Amino acid sequence: MAVADHGGPVPDLYQLLGVPRDASREEIALAWRRRARAEHPDARPGDAAAAGRFRALAGAWQVLGDPARRAAYDRALARERQRAAQVPAAPGRVPVRRVARPGGPGGAAPLAGSPGPPLRAGPVRVEGPRPAPPEGGWEEQDIRLAVLAELALRLLATGRGRPW
Repeated sequence: MAVADHGGPVPDLYQLLGVPRDASREEIALAWRRRARAEHPDARPGDAAAAGRFRALAGAWQVLGDPARRAAYDRALARERQRAAQVPAAPGRVPVRRVARPGGPGGAAPLAGSPGPPLRAGPVRVEGPRPAPPEGGWEEQDIRLAVLAELALRLLATGRGRPW
């Protein structure tokens, strides 16, 4: 099993299409057409799982039919096989790799197994506390003026100039 970008296991796409790993693009296309014709939901009207199998086959063709995606998939598959061969997992135990936290305690830690630097939040808009409503509640006139002022500020922020 290879691991998808989202971290979940996916079936071996070569096995799904029934072709060897060193198959040419033409062989993969032929296998895709043959399997898609056999597994298409219109060809199997009573089979509720046919649509899911057809989607899986279509996904396999999207990856293996494109040379760049196929090369990336082959690299990920080789990495996964190498990782599985290196770490023999004991029954009922999951191997865990500790990651050092950059910046010391309280620093942002990267996600386990994620490539690249840790993710950080972008610009954040911070506002002060909102004013409490008056004793009797907001009057309709106050609400209309507040909405009009907000719309005018947004229009001016777009740089279109004054509408009047």
